[in-house]
Amino acid sequence: MPHAIKYPRTQAGNQTDDYHGTQVSDPFRWLEDDVRSNPAVAQWVATQNEFTQDYLGTIPEREQIAGRLRQLWNHERYGLPVKKGGRYFHTFNNGLQNQDVLMMQPGIDAEPELLLDPNGWSDDGTIALAEWYPCPDGRFVACLIQDGGSDWRNARVYDTVSAGMLDDELHWLKFSGLSWTRDGSGFYYSRYPAPASGDRFQSLNSNQAVYFHRLGDPQQNDRLVYARPDFPEWGFGARVTDDGQYLVITIWKGTDDRYQIAIQNLADDSTEPVMLIEGFEDDYALAGNTGATFYFRTSNEAPRGRLVAIDLEQPQSCYWREIIPQSANVLTQAALVGGRIVAVYMADARSLVAVHDLASARHDSVSLPGIGSATGFFGTADDNETFFAWESFDTPPSIWKLDTASGQVQVFKTVSVDFNPGDFVVRQEFFHSPDGTRIPMFIAHHRNVALDGNNPTILYGYGGFNIALQPAFSVSSLVWMEMGGIWAVANLRGGGEYGEEWHRSGTKLDKQNVFDDFIAAAGYLIGEGYTCSRRLAVFGGSNGGLLVGAVVNQRPDLFGAALPAVGVMDMLRFHRFTAGRFWVDDYGSADDEEEFGALYAYSPYHNIRPGIEYPAVLVTTADTDDRVVPGHSFKYAAALQRAQGGAAPVLIRIEARAGHGAGTAVDKKVEESADRWAFLVRVLDMQLPDGFGRN
Repeated sequence: MPHAIKYPRTQAGNQTDDYHGTQVSDPFRWLEDDVRSNPAVAQWVATQNEFTQDYLGTIPEREQIAGRLRQLWNHERYGLPVKKGGRYFHTFNNGLQNQDVLMMQPGIDAEPELLLDPNGWSDDGTIALAEWYPCPDGRFVACLIQDGGSDWRNARVYDTVSAGMLDDELHWLKFSGLSWTRDGSGFYYSRYPAPASGDRFQSLNSNQAVYFHRLGDPQQNDRLVYARPDFPEWGFGARVTDDGQYLVITIWKGTDDRYQIAIQNLADDSTEPVMLIEGFEDDYALAGNTGATFYFRTSNEAPRGRLVAIDLEQPQSCYWREIIPQSANVLTQAALVGGRIVAVYMADARSLVAVHDLASARHDSVSLPGIGSATGFFGTADDNETFFAWESFDTPPSIWKLDTASGQVQVFKTVSVDFNPGDFVVRQEFFHSPDGTRIPMFIAHHRNVALDGNNPTILYGYGGFNIALQPAFSVSSLVWMEMGGIWAVANLRGGGEYGEEWHRSGTKLDKQNVFDDFIAAAGYLIGEGYTCSRRLAVFGGSNGGLLVGAVVNQRPDLFGAALPAVGVMDMLRFHRFTAGRFWVDDYGSADDEEEFGALYAYSPYHNIRPGIEYPAVLVTTADTDDRVVPGHSFKYAAALQRAQGGAAPVLIRIEARAGHGAGTAVDKKVEESADRWAFLVRVLDMQLPDGFGRN
């Protein structure tokens, strides 16, 4: 047996906390400090990164993998178009550009023109055009700019006539969109108070408020529209209706899809926002309005979703009209486009789309290109044209146009990637969790793979926050399959695959169901002859990183490797940093005695046991992640290195100038994926197929 690895020394403290009479040790508390303000943490990061790169640098296949990743990533990519003032705005990437650029087409068949190229905004390609919002006539584009992957945004305004940025600049926006007035004089947005110096990446986010910014004014003159200082945990999303008559404010207080709705009549300057729906009891998503009649997709009396019409003259629920009833499938989206409702459903995690006529209640199914995921369908009530993206595991995203009047679809933008989709197999299978719950799983691999029980396999999962994992194209997973690996995605409880009941069954005191589902997925892959324990890796990010950490602690014998990315690893203190307090909806809180017991039982950081032979682990995080602060991963990696009783490596890779994922430069994505797959080549004892990388 190989000798155990000698890891860099991490100083352990004697911090102990009392949770409802239980003494809990936290020896690596000091690693929670911001790397920018604590030199000791900065040195630890540098030492660990050097140690990890020394290990990865000895893997000869890494450069071959990186080369194939760059080759496949080097393809044109298009974002969903937004039509304003007869012009079409969409993002574009020519292949290896670090950040997407913004294009404008003066007509549907016209050549696109470059508007904004964020690749020149920084030397390292880490400043991104995160979001963009054209005004109704298309002259101005309000932009949200993201620096180094942080959730914080600055807002700027681009003038398409003068081809330059206006002087307007707004700061401290987070979890906010921008919504223009009908006349394009300004927009509504939400922001937090400026954090204290040095606390930008770690302090809790409280007291968000809605403001109106008039073009040309300094931010300090922006008008306060809505705030609730009596409820500092509340957050707000503001949207102007297509007709410009109303401001709809969606009020949230966590990650649960349970909202209050306030509405302001913008036609009367004397009015203030008034509450339309109170109670944080159900999900409400505005589909659109016709005059004073508002259409909401809701989970009210429908855990899989329905569409209701609410008249502002009689807003009480007893007067609501049901437009689309709940069905066997989950209604994930509804949009009023061209006088019709475009309804997007999810059936066993696959997309279905129908167009409903408001007058006759007739509906027609939209013909989709196959089994996969459809996203988009934005539009206005007076325009029957909308766009959607279509993709699957073996199909890169293409952009399609839907005519809501005829139901016809046609390609708007398609892409070409240097691979043959016919070389791959994608199937959906079902397995059972220990309590008998039937769980779906997508499995994809190259046709040449022999199901002999010995294939290197990645099992990916998430299982939380009502988020569904639908079929999606990924260059990195495609390269993994070209390497001879199997890619499996399990649709665990806690997600949104089957509606709110499915979500609830994987939260708080029932969170263990998610881990049981994932462990059962691993058992299924082994039992059905796809792989074996020593060649099975588990992978997940954010809540999925928590998932990976928990199952590796509970069944270290079941896996050959683990890839927890930007994970929530300390379940007793997550709510003390940045957006962490919002996650109490899904996880519960250690401040509650009963919920503490459940959290402590599976918390990845707290359930590492000295002397156990853990599988090979590569932890990944980033120094500017202010969603799941990197201290989670730092503490977890330090504890696991100290406890490892076997010879398998435990490494941590900390990216600089990157965050939770959004806005990450393509260069960084390529390098991180190459490191992950090279790590698995080594620890899963893989042999790359002949001809790999020479397609």
